[in-house]
Amino acid sequence: MPGTLGHMDDDPDDTAAVLARKRTELEAELARLTEPPGDQGSISFGKRVGEGTSQAVDRLSAVSAHRKLMQVLADVQRAQAKLDEGSYGECDTCGRDIGAGRLEVRPWASSCVSCAAQR
Repeated sequence: MPGTLGHMDDDPDDTAAVLARKRTELEAELARLTEPPGDQGSISFGKRVGEGTSQAVDRLSAVSAHRKLMQVLADVQRAQAKLDEGSYGECDTCGRDIGAGRLEVRPWASSCVSCAAQR
């Protein structure tokens, strides 16, 4: 979400606050996605796109979004742990510096651009 993270400085307190806000946002979005669906009515699937098909597509989209949010949440939690242990900014894979530019855009990055590209 561009614009919501604010400016990243070398201040660990600022970084911790940014990560905490992101974690709260992700947890709220995940809670929203896992709420039971409202009235489902009678769902039927046939040859035509109807209410049931639309609901099924919505649920598939929600599952995909949930997986992505869970991955970002895990990344945020890892960044918070790295901040606590003093290794924030180091690549988990190669140990090199992640780079201020990457951390500015993605404060929860745990790997450098090079290692991230190899995933």
